[in-house]
Amino acid sequence: MNPSEESESRGMLGSGSRPRRMRTMRGSGAQTVRDLRNNMAHTKALEGYVGFANLPNQVYRKAVKRGFEFTLMVVGESGLGKSTLVNSLFMTDLYSPSEYPGPSQRITKTVKVETSRVLVKEGGVQLQLTIVDTPGFGDAVDNSNCWKPITDHIEQRFEDYLNSESRVNRRTMPDNRVHACLYFIGPTGHGLKPLDIEFMKRLHDKVNIIPLIAKADTMTPEECTQFKKKILQEIKENKIQIYEFPEGEDEEDNKLNKKLRERIPFAVVGSNTLLEINGRKVRGRQYPWGVAEVENMDHCDFITLRNMLIRTHMQDLKDVTNNVHYENYRCQKLAGITATNGTEKGKPAGGKNPLAQMEEEKREHVAKMKKMEMEMEQVFEMKVKEKRQKLKDSEADLQRRHEQMKKKLEQEYKELDEKRSLFEKEKLSFEENQRQLEEQRKMDATKSLDNKKKKEKKSLF
Repeated sequence: MNPSEESESRGMLGSGSRPRRMRTMRGSGAQTVRDLRNNMAHTKALEGYVGFANLPNQVYRKAVKRGFEFTLMVVGESGLGKSTLVNSLFMTDLYSPSEYPGPSQRITKTVKVETSRVLVKEGGVQLQLTIVDTPGFGDAVDNSNCWKPITDHIEQRFEDYLNSESRVNRRTMPDNRVHACLYFIGPTGHGLKPLDIEFMKRLHDKVNIIPLIAKADTMTPEECTQFKKKILQEIKENKIQIYEFPEGEDEEDNKLNKKLRERIPFAVVGSNTLLEINGRKVRGRQYPWGVAEVENMDHCDFITLRNMLIRTHMQDLKDVTNNVHYENYRCQKLAGITATNGTEKGKPAGGKNPLAQMEEEKREHVAKMKKMEMEMEQVFEMKVKEKRQKLKDSEADLQRRHEQMKKKLEQEYKELDEKRSLFEKEKLSFEENQRQLEEQRKMDATKSLDNKKKKEKKSLF
């Protein structure tokens, strides 16, 4: 207790209080001050090199040897360039066209959560990158609860990490928690849609949301600036907590964070096409009026986003996920398990043991999973039956068409046979006429020759 607190306590006790109690408080306060003084570390100057300054190097070597993990979620409507931007961020084909067709060729009716893992290496450092995609989000006519699979996925990753922390062997604890969520906003210029607002409200206390304006090359710089102001205003009005850049004692970091705050939400353009402009190769998009360069800060905020996400704030995103979002989930989960009633102290609500409650929740989860599995099997069987029926119908249709074509061919063959017979008859008739004409011609020639001989004989006599 400090002197001011001690004087306040003395005033509150008044003259009628017992001296023994006041002496006890004074003694405890003095003891507390002495303990604090004894526990305070004194800075000592070393006379020579000891070697603990090499600790950061040891930590660095261990971290590089172990590698790093990062999970990035991309959410947005189809056709906003999510796959292209992810490929542009890491300068590799994480989404190949053969495995991930474009939105015009991919038809999804429900929101799914797809996870892709890839190991990328740079300068001897390994990064286990996990991309969580959400195809089908916002594409349906009725988008009610379309964020439910996404929130379930994030909470399930928290649950897996909590379970791994509770195991006896905790040497291998893979971190599959979602560290950042890139939310793509369509370049409408009219502010956020109700779906955008509702989604960010549902997830802002579970993950670091980084809003992006997709396909910013479809807007003029003035339109983009006004659109950013409109989005930030609506985010503030709806009390949505997006990722906040930390403030520290380092002046350079504070300047960098200030510049990053000024560019939120990031207006990005994604492209993996290399174009040659004035003898230099750049990644961009070719238009009749010019080229929108991806890595040009005058054209878009792609460089700022990449630097923030990968080069400067990746560790901070992981720290905020671990220290804020995961801790909130962990506290809520453990508080739900160890909630005490007002009468029996130290006993969980309902008189259940926490382990027994966990086992009960596990059984409920297993039963739920079995039910889901049965439903999925029923749906699968129904789809198989529908497919078989379609195949039978298709086979019957092909058989019917085959019979029709066969009958048609037989009819045509019969007609051709009749025409052939008629032709043969006409041919025989023609040959017979020709033969008769030939015989008539020969007879006429013989008669004319006989007449000629008779005339010659008469002339002789």
